Amino acid sequence: MPERPIRLFGDPVLKTPSAPIENIDDGVRSLVADLLDSVALPGRAGVAASQIGVNLRAFSYNVDGKIGYVLNPRIVEVRGDPELVDEGCLSVPELWYPVLRHPWARAEGVDLDGRPVVVEGSGVLAQALQHEVDHLDGKLYLDRLDKDRRREAMRRIRESRWF
Repeated sequence: MPERPIRLFGDPVLKTPSAPIENIDDGVRSLVADLLDSVALPGRAGVAASQIGVNLRAFSYNVDGKIGYVLNPRIVEVRGDPELVDEGCLSVPELWYPVLRHPWARAEGVDLDGRPVVVEGSGVLAQALQHEVDHLDGKLYLDRLDKDRRREAMRRIRESRWF
């Protein structure tokens, strides 16, 4: 399957909470293949299904050479006090802002065979897990910015060549 185009800020699918996957069928298998192809490109730590226009709870990740996916993911545990970490998003190109994220996170879900999947870690992986689950909840990292930074981000988006 080919990598799919990333939906950009302003697309309603990015602000819509994703539906749980009820049945693992050929469509879901195709979605996972597309997510894996889409996240394999350089510079990508994660891709949520909503970012490729599919309103289902699934994401792929690519951190430290480990590529995988989770269906119906949820963050079940975080550790450590939230820290400001620079964050960007494929759906909001060219912008990076500090966002509060826990330094460790654990996500649980299932794989294509319905078996339990656990992905946990610190650093970039923890950040990616939190970021991608936010996407599936209809939130962008911009929603986590303080009022002044969000205002600046909105101005920069309006001035961008991609918006």
